[in-house]
Amino acid sequence: MLNHYIAFTEPGKAELLETELGGPAADQILVRTEYTVVSAGTERACLINTPNVVQTYPKRLGYCGVGYVDAVGSDVKDFAVGDRVLIYHGIHAEYNLVKADQLTKVGNDKIDSKEAAFVIIASMSLGGVRKLEVELGESAMVMGQGILGVFATQLLALSGANPVIAVDFDEKRRAKALELGADYALDPGDPDFISKVKALTGEKGVNATVEVTGSSKAMLQALDCAAWMGRIALLGCTRVSDCEVDYYRQVHRPGIKLIGAHNFVRPKVESYPHHWTHQDDCKALLSLIGAGKFRVLPAISEIHAPEDAPSVYARLAIGCDFPLGVMFKWN
Repeated sequence: MLNHYIAFTEPGKAELLETELGGPAADQILVRTEYTVVSAGTERACLINTPNVVQTYPKRLGYCGVGYVDAVGSDVKDFAVGDRVLIYHGIHAEYNLVKADQLTKVGNDKIDSKEAAFVIIASMSLGGVRKLEVELGESAMVMGQGILGVFATQLLALSGANPVIAVDFDEKRRAKALELGADYALDPGDPDFISKVKALTGEKGVNATVEVTGSSKAMLQALDCAAWMGRIALLGCTRVSDCEVDYYRQVHRPGIKLIGAHNFVRPKVESYPHHWTHQDDCKALLSLIGAGKFRVLPAISEIHAPEDAPSVYARLAIGCDFPLGVMFKWN
């Protein structure tokens, strides 16, 4: 059968293409995709070929989506045709052919598929927040209010952090962060930014920070705002390091913990405190969505047909004012 998919065919260019797709092998599952989500930071880096990404084209991205099982291989035991599932590290495509460990069932019929589609990205935010080991009443800050940032802000509030400070240059994103649980929202371009953060934390500085912009300048600000023995989770991929850190003054002397929070650095089989598997984090988020405690729909900005991919990614390549939550609807 024909399968339509989105590919980056050269720097800055995306196309909707088609290819023949066979049925599942014995250990595979064929999923008919309903929605996929644009991960703006990662996909822009791959689209424009920044350092620390695969440099060859074509590239096929789209690691976050939801769909329905269409067929299963003979060795598959835990999934059946018709199951609604999250697709982890699939691609932006009409159909995804994956293995069972890339899928998580969405058992609650009351959860909108548009919400479910964002759970995999939200699980990455959750992984970074868990590693901070936040205690009730500690101050927290999130540098950057893109899609990972707004989810991290919500999760820190749910973890009992107080206050939760959201940081972004964009006024609309700061407003969205306040809507979704932040206590304060600041502009990092404000010349008094660091002093304002210190004032909001009783001059102690921030106990737990999620740095999600991937900007080394934002990382410097996070260090300057950190409390004595504070922790910073590096959730964003800092692909270009263009600022010099004074490691004695900013890290060594105040006892700051810098925590690598890449999504791949998590247990594969069994969860343990502050380090959960991908599947367990996804199940936890689905439960929170079902209970009305974690909100996704306010973060959705645009839903596009796959045919819109060239124009959507042309905007992403430019990088200015790209919407917060962007999805493709496949079926």
